[in-house]
Amino acid sequence: MITSAKIEDTTGLTLLINSAYRGETSKKGWTTEATILEGSRTNKTEILEIIKDSKQNLLKFTDDKTILGCVLLIEKESKLYLGMLTVSPELQNSGIGKKLLAAAEDHANQLRLKRIVMTVISIRKELIEWYERHGYQDTGEREAFPVSDIHIPIVDEQLEFMVLEKGL
Repeated sequence: MITSAKIEDTTGLTLLINSAYRGETSKKGWTTEATILEGSRTNKTEILEIIKDSKQNLLKFTDDKTILGCVLLIEKESKLYLGMLTVSPELQNSGIGKKLLAAAEDHANQLRLKRIVMTVISIRKELIEWYERHGYQDTGEREAFPVSDIHIPIVDEQLEFMVLEKGL
């Protein structure tokens, strides 16, 4: 079931997102960033702020009250920004990510938005290819990668975000 996250989901979402992106647990899945970044992907404060912000919608995928996936959706001008698409590492390739992408498209359609945009770290080729198979295209735009205490690069390459977009 896909529904909007609530305040009481903050801890579960934080644990899920961090387990899918960083650390040893994330290496069980194919979407890990553990080979390029150290630190946490998010924290409870950020997730709580997202949930409380009426301009942001964090959808969660649950099964038997367990949060197995999520996606962040933000209305930005005439586009829907999609971020933090997450599936539990043990369940990646089970179709949950596709269901969350479909829910994002439904949300964009409800808002009468004709495009979905996202950013992906440009060296994450396998992930970019997955999004391309789902209709997203490289816009040619690049954005600087924010290095901070939660985004600590462990590769020598300069990291940047690639902007992907899909028309609906």
